[in-house]
Amino acid sequence: VNDNEFFCFFGPPLSGKSTVLRLVLGLETPDAGEILIGGRPVNTVSPAERNVAMVFQNLALFPHMSARDNVRFPLVERRVAEADIENRVADVAAKLHIGHILHKPPAQLSGGERQRVAIARALVRDPNAYLMDDPISALDARLREETRVELKRIQRELGKTLIYVTHDQEEAMSVADRIAILENGRIRQIGAPAEIYDRPASTYVARLLGSPMMNILKS
Repeated sequence: VNDNEFFCFFGPPLSGKSTVLRLVLGLETPDAGEILIGGRPVNTVSPAERNVAMVFQNLALFPHMSARDNVRFPLVERRVAEADIENRVADVAAKLHIGHILHKPPAQLSGGERQRVAIARALVRDPNAYLMDDPISALDARLREETRVELKRIQRELGKTLIYVTHDQEEAMSVADRIAILENGRIRQIGAPAEIYDRPASTYVARLLGSPMMNILKS
């Protein structure tokens, strides 16, 4: 994955997409090979020391905290100055249009609002990379479109690497600089969206991306 790249892992359920993120984050250990972040081997480095921010599929918000305190949490843990915390929270809240709900606990938020709070909690940090595991799957079609446009814009503004997992073809094709197509834990093709769509490396990739369905002809 290149610096400052919006990189997407795309594939059907159980193809290994979320496992890749858990390996990068340090929640699982690879059977072989080496994971490098910023050129530094991190196989033996704890998750807290890898300096990557994760948005989990289940969001993992603290139910006893307000949305504001959930967003503040990673900065408080790192003992960032209070003035800096307030500035960063205000900035990310404005970007994601959640300023009006920061006083509410997660139980009083809609599914879409909880998704945005979880994304804000990741964005408020200054990590080496952002990891997002299907972060907008619970949103309705209109909010999904709006949020992925916002994520792409924010990623460009921040100039950070974002590694994104999705099972939604349209999402992958619209936000990614490059896509890795996964099947049963193996990468079948990597490339820019247009490159993969125009020149699929296998019938598996062609069928996965075919919308409308591609005609597969025997030679």
